[in-house]
This record gives sequence, C-alpha cells and structure tokens, in this order.
Amino acid sequence: MVFVFNSYAVSSKIEPFYKGGKVQVTCRYMFCTCGTRVNVLEVGTGKIFSSIEQEDQEDITCFSLSPDDETLVTASRALLLKQWDWKQSTCLRSWRAIHNTPVASMSFDPTSTLLATGGCDSTIKIWDVLKQYCTHNLKGSSGVVHLVEFHPDAERLQLFSSSADYGIRVWDLRRSQCTCVLQSHFSAVTSLAFSCNGDTLVSSGRDKICTVWDLKSSKAVRTVPVYEAVEAVVLVPEGEDFPQIGVKSKGLHFITAGSKGVLRVWEASTSRCIFTQALSDTPTPENDGRAEEEVEQLSLTHALLLATSARLAVVTAEHNILLYELSSLSVQQQFVGYNDEVLDVKFLGRKDSHIVVATNSPQLKVFELSTCNCQILYGHTDTVLAVDVFRKGRMFVSCAKDRTVRVWRMHLESGLVACVAQGSGHVSAIGSIACSRLKENFLVSGSQDCTIKVWELPESFGAGGQTGITLFAPHQDVNSLAISPNDKLVASGSQDRTAKLWSLTNLSLLGVFRGHRRGIWCVQFSPLDQVLASSSADGTVKLWSLQDFSCLKTFEGHDASVLKVIFLSRGMQLLTSGSDGLLKLWTIKTNECVKTLDAHQDKVWGLHTSSKDNMVVTGSVDSSIILWEDVTEKELLEEQVKREDQILKLQELSNLLLEGRYLKALGLAISLDQPHTVLRVIKGIRQGESGHRKVEETITRLRQDQKESVLRYCAVWNTNARSCLDAQVVIQVLLQHESPELLLQYQGVRGILEGLLPYTGERSGGSQRSPRVSVYTMVHNNKQAPLCNAH
Repeated sequence: MVFVFNSYAVSSKIEPFYKGGKVQVTCRYMFCTCGTRVNVLEVGTGKIFSSIEQEDQEDITCFSLSPDDETLVTASRALLLKQWDWKQSTCLRSWRAIHNTPVASMSFDPTSTLLATGGCDSTIKIWDVLKQYCTHNLKGSSGVVHLVEFHPDAERLQLFSSSADYGIRVWDLRRSQCTCVLQSHFSAVTSLAFSCNGDTLVSSGRDKICTVWDLKSSKAVRTVPVYEAVEAVVLVPEGEDFPQIGVKSKGLHFITAGSKGVLRVWEASTSRCIFTQALSDTPTPENDGRAEEEVEQLSLTHALLLATSARLAVVTAEHNILLYELSSLSVQQQFVGYNDEVLDVKFLGRKDSHIVVATNSPQLKVFELSTCNCQILYGHTDTVLAVDVFRKGRMFVSCAKDRTVRVWRMHLESGLVACVAQGSGHVSAIGSIACSRLKENFLVSGSQDCTIKVWELPESFGAGGQTGITLFAPHQDVNSLAISPNDKLVASGSQDRTAKLWSLTNLSLLGVFRGHRRGIWCVQFSPLDQVLASSSADGTVKLWSLQDFSCLKTFEGHDASVLKVIFLSRGMQLLTSGSDGLLKLWTIKTNECVKTLDAHQDKVWGLHTSSKDNMVVTGSVDSSIILWEDVTEKELLEEQVKREDQILKLQELSNLLLEGRYLKALGLAISLDQPHTVLRVIKGIRQGESGHRKVEETITRLRQDQKESVLRYCAVWNTNARSCLDAQVVIQVLLQHESPELLLQYQGVRGILEGLLPYTGERSGGSQRSPRVSVYTMVHNNKQAPLCNAH
C-alpha cells in the first residue's frame, strides 16, 4: 500500500540574515545587520534565534552589544536610538540621537554603562545607558566618524575615534577634551586593537600599513607594511604559544584581514609575516585567469577575536561568516549570510544530510542541514545554472554559463566535497543537466547552443576533461532534461513548446510531445509508470504516455508559469512550483489540487524530494531555502486523538447530566463547541424541579467567555419554535444579571442583537404577545435601554 501525502509544513528555513555592515559575535550568538533588522543567530545550529526589527521600517545604520551581553542598542536612519531586550525581541526604550545625521559607529565601554555614538555630522555623543542621559558632546572631528572605541581600562576613561582626516583622536572623558591626535595613516583607519595591559595600540588602514603605538608617549613605535588594504586587525593573546601559525616567541603578534582574502600573522618587533593562511580551493588571479577585481570579492571585511573559546570570527565581502580555530586558523564553521537568487537545489549525502545549492554566482554551496554549516565550492568561472545528484547521493554534477560541466564527490565521513572531473564542448551556456539513475557512469547536458551532449564518466577520474557525444539539435534552448529510471531514455523540454523523447541506446529520436502553448520549463519521468510529466510557462502541467506520445491528463490551477514538477508517493502525486512562489500538491488519479503551500515571495526554481519522499526542499529567487516535512500522518494522529478525546468528553457529559452536575456539564458542552449539546443540557435543567431557578444559578456562574458563547447560540435557537423558549430564558437571565456596559463588551454583540430582535418583537395586527418574550420588554423592565440601542 502506497501512503499518499496530503499535507506539508515548513520544517526549517535558510534565509538571508546578513547583507553587510556590522557583526558582533559571542560564544553562543552572532548579531548581524540585515536592512531594517538585527538578526541573532545561534552559532551551534545556524538558526535565527531572534530578530530585532524597526517598527518604522527604517534601515539600521549601526548597533552595539554591551560587553555583558545584556544590552543591545540600535541606531536607524530615523535618527533614533533604541535599547532592546534582544532575547525577547522587545524594545525597552527609544530616544532621539541628537545627531543631525545618521549614526555611523557605536561602542560600549567595558562597564556596559557608557555608550559612544559617532555620527556623520562629525560629532561624538556619550550616553549613560543606565541613567538615560547624554554625558558628553565631543566636537572636533572632520567628516564622518566611522570608528569609536573605548580604552579597555575603564579607569582611564578614554575614547579613541577616527574620521575622514585619517587621524586617531584620543579623548579624555573627564575633561571632555581631545588630548592628542595619532597621525600615521594616509587612508581610512579601519580598526583598533589594544594590548592586554592597555599601553599598546595597533591600528590598521586601507593604506596597506599597520601601526604600533605606545599610548604612554602617544607615539608610533613601528610601522608594518602589509601590502594589502587591511579591514581588521586582531592581537594574538599574549603569553601563549601558537606554533601552528608561527607564534613561538614572546612579544606582540597580530592577525590581519583584508583585500587579499587570507588571514596573515605578523610579528610586530620585526615587521615580518610569520604565517599566511593557505586556501587551496579559493581561486586566485594566477591559477584561473580571472580579473583581480573579481577576486577582490573574496576580501575580508571584519575579524573578531573570541577569547573565551579561542576562536576567530571572520566576515567576507560576499557576506559569509567563518569561525576559525585560533591555534591553526582552520575553518570550524561557515555561515552564508546572503544566498542571492537560488537557481537550483538538491538533497545530497547519506540519509539526505546535506543540500547542494546553485545561486546566482559561480560558487556552489553545500549546507549541512543539522548545523547550517556551509562549504563553498570554487571551480566554475561563471554563474552555475543547474545541479543534479546521482542515486547514491555521494556524487553530483553541475553546469554553468562558463560552458563546462563538473563532477563533484562528497566524502561521506567528513562531508568534504571536491571536484573530480570536468568537461567542455558546448559553445554556449549550459542550462540543464541530468545524471544516470542506476549507475554513476554517464550524464546528459543541454545548452543554449541547441544541443544535448551525453558524457561518459570514467571508472577512475583523471585530471583531463571528457568530451561529450552530441545527441541532437533542437530548434530552441533546452530548458530541462530527465533520464528514465532504467537509464535507456532521455527526455528534453525546450523553449519551442515541445518535449522530445530520445533513446540512449542508439541515440535516436523516438517521438515528440506537443500540446503546450508556451515553452516547457521542466520534464520528469514517473518512477513506476511509463509516463512523462511536463510543466510549462502556459500555467499547466501535462502527463504524457511514453507509448503513443498522447496527453493523458492536464492539471490547471497555477495562475503563472509552472517552473518545476516532481513525482511523489511513488508516482501517485505531483508537486509543482510556480513563478508566483506557490507550491501545489496534486493527486494524479483525481486531477485534484489537495494542498497549496505559500511560503516563498518569488519564483521557485529549486524543487527536490528526499530519497524517502518524506522531505522536500525548495529554493527561490527571494534568496530563501525552505525544508518541508510531510505532516499527513502527524495530522491524522492528532485528529484521531482529538476524536477520542471528544468521545470521552461526551461520555463524561452524559454522566454529569445523570448526576445533576449541571454547571460542569454546561461548561463541558460549551468547550466542545456543540450548540445542540448545550441546548440539550439547558432543556434538561429546565425540565427538572425548580428548573428556571437552576438555569439562572448555572448561567450566572459561567465565565464571561462561556456566556459569550451561550448568547451566540441563543441567536440561532431563537429562530426555531422548538428552542425559542429555552433561548428566551437564557437571554432573560443574562439581561437581569449583566450590566449593559459588560454586555456591550461581549465579542460580536452587535451581530447577535441583530439576529435576536427580528424574532423577539410583538406580533403585528393584534394585542396578543408572541410566546417569546420581547427583548424590548425585558430591556425596559431591567432599565437596560442602552443595550437595545447598541445595534
């Protein structure tokens, strides 16, 4: 028996969390700016723990987390400072920044009580966060104050700042004066690092030098040429040996991060580089011929020392955040802050533990799903357009605009991925690729040069690329390829509105599928039946017979182009994705769309199911990757538990009525939200001895929300001659014991009164009143006229 999936729910998301700007990292959390938000990520899982968002939707220009990790302050373009409880994502207070222009830099002092803000208006403000007032207004800087930093010794009460004049100003906060300006750099000063004793300062700049300062004499003791624009400098902890990175002697050592994209360790006393990080998988101008300005995208923008965990956090220009082990500068974790547009995504690895993602870049990204740790794969020189995975999940292939295909292999134990083969032969961008289904022995690629090539994979991979066999030349671009489960057929979907079936045995055309009104985006073989599915820009999905090439079924429901289609439930269902961001789950037998999933905001190009069909991954142009899990069985189980609980409650209700425990019986009936059962309880109370009095006692002891429900039921009972008297009794009790002000607070009271009044008025044309007591009469008798006029 095949289990049919009817419902999917979002299991987890990989979303953009960093788009440039400041980053702060603690042992457990990372704080990153992302437009109008500051996202807080858990380092262990890579998931967003909380998100601090501006209510006014103004971009956050800067933020700072206090050294005690308790207070977070943000500054926005609205010139407001806000103090947050970041663990609860709540704003504690906000105040005007006093700056005339946005705040560009911000820093706390070591005691977490003083906050310095540097503005684009050339001024610096010092704030007492606890007492909530501005303590200093420091003037004298030139241009934007892009760097402020307190001296680590709180007793000194010194602030260091830098602005557009390239100097480092030292401010004495006791006298509110600038005591000196440290002049050495000829470009923007990017970072400051203090020694443990606080007597030495190392500054870095984009002028390709680092300067070592003696703060006692306020003089430069050494200038170290580093031959790259340095964005961050970090001091190596003193008194410890790190032989793996060349630190074997006492003295001052520091690490630089800059435009070359590698970390380097320097010995201050000799101005000598003693260690350079080796990144063998990162392209350089020498080894792949790319322009130097393209390689500069790999430059490093921030470096932060995590002393308590002996790690180094580094941020790249591509918005990736890497955590290095300080002793060896080897990568422990890597997080991708921004994925750009997702063009394709596939499950990968043993038990689908990873996913491989093609984004709008030449690099591939492999995510470990349990930790969101990412491995970035370099090799292609232009945008990767598609990926596909072999059946065992350890090898996959990719194709790109650089007109090459690459074969990658994952080491199942370590999870590391390496390129093992590449092929070239197409004369235009390769937009589609498919792997053999049975063995890892061939792949098929389709290009904008209107050809499809079959590539045979060698048993042992060598260094050279393999050329492909040209299979055919269609009339327009090949958008999609699929290989049959027995590896004997290949189907192609083209922009010419047709799908074609080819034999891989003799490389011949078997037939053409015609019927779509616009180009075909995706083709897919059924895992069991001799059926091909195709999705098109005309908004439809079609099933085709492989024997006579006729259209068997057409699925209509999408209001936009259908970009991807896959089979689920062993060929009994289809899952499709559209350019409007919607996913639709279809049952093939009935042509019925059983579920529409709405979580993406833009085109969904990536769609893949796990080997067991219980998970689905989607990737969209909105830069988000979503993992969906099947919750059909879970929902059925919850429904069964709910039904069983309801049966038990109904049995309990019957017992309560037999025992005469009317109050609890009525409350239980209301909780079941069964008006008929509630009416039965009220009838049972009325039919007993002193029925009216017991109804009154029972109704008055109900909670307000229960009274609201009973009044709502009365509006329905009052329309039926069999239950109108019971409704009138309840209404009379409520009008006698509830004040008009309280009744007017009932939810939906206006609609209830409008439903009651037409059935409770006097009969026209006679003096005899209706058996149902008039609401107006009850209102006037109880002096509650305002309630009747509420409608």
